[in-house]
Amino acid sequence: MTTNPNNVVTTLVVGHSNDPAGDHALVVAVGLGRRLQARLHIVHVVDIHDYPADSDAADWDERCRHELSEQRRRVALMLTDVELDWTHDIRRGDPAAELARAAEEQDALLIVVGTRGEGLRTAVLRLIEPSVSHGVIQCQPRPVLIVPPLGAGTAHPPGADAASGDGGQEPARW
Repeated sequence: MTTNPNNVVTTLVVGHSNDPAGDHALVVAVGLGRRLQARLHIVHVVDIHDYPADSDAADWDERCRHELSEQRRRVALMLTDVELDWTHDIRRGDPAAELARAAEEQDALLIVVGTRGEGLRTAVLRLIEPSVSHGVIQCQPRPVLIVPPLGAGTAHPPGADAASGDGGQEPARW
């Protein structure tokens, strides 16, 4: 990894959720990180989907810890062949505020987040779960890279093998 003349390592904060939008944001961040020779600080903010459905179960706390551990393991698996330095951080609170706080703490160049896209279904979902990407833009001054949903606007997402004719359906290869 190279550094700038002042020996400061470039850091990208990546908001990651356990869904296709979060995975795609991580893929794009890896590509950008390679180009910038940057370090990735991957942040997962705990949400309702991280908790088991049965809150009365005797082992509920243990199952919560297990789920978060599995998510970190999944990120590590996705980054197995990636030669970038990376860290993984699990936080609790408002996702936009926590991503902004992580970017401040890491002195990040920018924040990378995925989006669910647009449309009626997404608009209805935003009534229940506000847009993290919009919240991040509104609560801090750093640049934010909002990664569109996989395949949005292009037959081949960045990093996918366009020659394979897969229509952008396979995940990008490292």
